Amino acid sequence: MPEVNGRSYALPKAPTVIVCVDGCEPDYIAQAVAGGHAPWFRRTLAEGTALIADCVVPSFTNPNNLSIVTGVPPSVHGICGNYLFDVASGREVMMNDPEWLRAPTILAALADAGRSCAVVTAKDKLRRLLGHGMRGICFSSEKADVATVAEHGIAGVLALVDRPVPDVYSAALSEFVFAAGVALMRTRRPDVMYLSTTDYIQHKHAPGTAEANAFYAMMDSHLAALEAMGCVIALTADHGMNAKTWLDGSPDVIYLQDRLDTWIGAGRARTILPITDPYVVHHGALGSFATIYLPADTLADAASRIRALRGIERVLTRDEAAAAFELPPDRIGDLVVVSERSTVIGTSAAKHDLSALEVPLRSHGGVSEQRVPLILNRRIEGLDETRRWRNFDAFHLALNHAQT
Repeated sequence: MPEVNGRSYALPKAPTVIVCVDGCEPDYIAQAVAGGHAPWFRRTLAEGTALIADCVVPSFTNPNNLSIVTGVPPSVHGICGNYLFDVASGREVMMNDPEWLRAPTILAALADAGRSCAVVTAKDKLRRLLGHGMRGICFSSEKADVATVAEHGIAGVLALVDRPVPDVYSAALSEFVFAAGVALMRTRRPDVMYLSTTDYIQHKHAPGTAEANAFYAMMDSHLAALEAMGCVIALTADHGMNAKTWLDGSPDVIYLQDRLDTWIGAGRARTILPITDPYVVHHGALGSFATIYLPADTLADAASRIRALRGIERVLTRDEAAAAFELPPDRIGDLVVVSERSTVIGTSAAKHDLSALEVPLRSHGGVSEQRVPLILNRRIEGLDETRRWRNFDAFHLALNHAQT
């Protein structure tokens, strides 16, 4: 029984699949089930285990995927956003490199214990983090065509899945993840598999829309295929999703850097948006969480001014935010700002190109996107449904409670 980051995990008796559905606001599942589009979900909700859990804040992709695969919050594993300001080097950088990871993964421990493991992620930005230290298969839909045995543990992915490389801005990127998972389970039958999708659909389409229902119907069919092969399945999400719009449908944005430049002088503060990643077309790098670095003598006044803005939910000091959200204090700013459900935070208006937004903005990052599904296709008796479950309890439930 491997112990990882202070938690013990039983070795799987049946093939076990952990699924992270990017941007899965619980209402997506509810609407798809109610509309008759998701029979696997309907049956699993009735016969398996269905919980609502909390993701970690900031409710972004990297910190939550790494929490799921390490079983602990960012205060332990160190990945506190997609993007950060590295004080030591004075650089703003993507947190895609394993050098930022401070804890081992459950997947690596299971592989070391002799279990075969596979990871399929939609975007390549997560691949090296999720697969760090793990012997096994690890590739992305985005770059499936260049997978090699030496680097990814597998070659010939396109032939295996019988699909072309999908466009990174498409539902097909996530569909490739599921199709690859089914193909791997059919041909390689890994003991443990981790599947992680992209939230392209959720950024563009609200729950219950035709496009969203079609996406969940696609997912439903692949999950049913995995279950038919005897898999234990645990499904959760990295974060939810909400509309971030003003009354006229335009993005409801607080450009925080512009405000700070006016209040305390240009160039004295630095606003960091941890949502930032290489794929900004569908969200314009706008989310509901920001960190700010600024001179100590301006901190109290800036915090007071920000709190007074319409659309701001919380303004916390570094230590307050680290305690409230389980974050590494050395990797967040002097202030942490969280906006309300319908509002996002930007840096300067001139730095955000929103011309590619084809539909009203939907995004995430705040406490308002913290509630996510945590579903298993096995009924776990005696589970305390009153406790605070987290999305990073997925491996614990799947391996320690759902293997009978």
